[in-house]
Amino acid sequence: MKHPKPIDHEIKLNPKRYIVSKTNAKGVIEYCNDYFVEISGYAEAELIAQPHSIVRHPDMPKIVFKIMWERINNTKNIMAIVKNMAKDGSYYWVVTEFEPKIDPITNKIISHTAFRKAVPQKAIDAMIPIYQKLIEIEKVGGMEASEKYLRGFLEEKKMTYDEFIDELIGNNALFKMFFLAMKKFFS
Repeated sequence: MKHPKPIDHEIKLNPKRYIVSKTNAKGVIEYCNDYFVEISGYAEAELIAQPHSIVRHPDMPKIVFKIMWERINNTKNIMAIVKNMAKDGSYYWVVTEFEPKIDPITNKIISHTAFRKAVPQKAIDAMIPIYQKLIEIEKVGGMEASEKYLRGFLEEKKMTYDEFIDELIGNNALFKMFFLAMKKFFS
């Protein structure tokens, strides 16, 4: 499926609603809730069996997805701030968390469920220049260079990636309660 050209139009998410999608272990969409369909602008049939990268915005640095996949493939949780792109090229920001499903016999990941909510504006404002810098570095030095920059950025702040995201999101306790409730609902 061809990706649209990005346009400068933001879709503001309803902070009381959530986006849910389930993918196989390789990131191919197997399920998406109605709000994901609504926000993305794709029909459900257009999303199912597509790689989740169908909503990847070109303003997102590749290193963020590398870090996310490393963590979730090791069954470790990660909360990330992501700019996604709708079918018409509009964009929307989400804070996302993942829940892997493990095969009890093989102990291998068989699927991932992602839960997404609206991102506080202050977090978006903080991430935009960081993501722009990472993309600029990736264009010149590749993903390895942007990873080194990100590590240095976090070391200077004396924070882990998780601590940095927690600080940006603010009242993380509410997000954690939301994600726990969603995980129980979809278990």
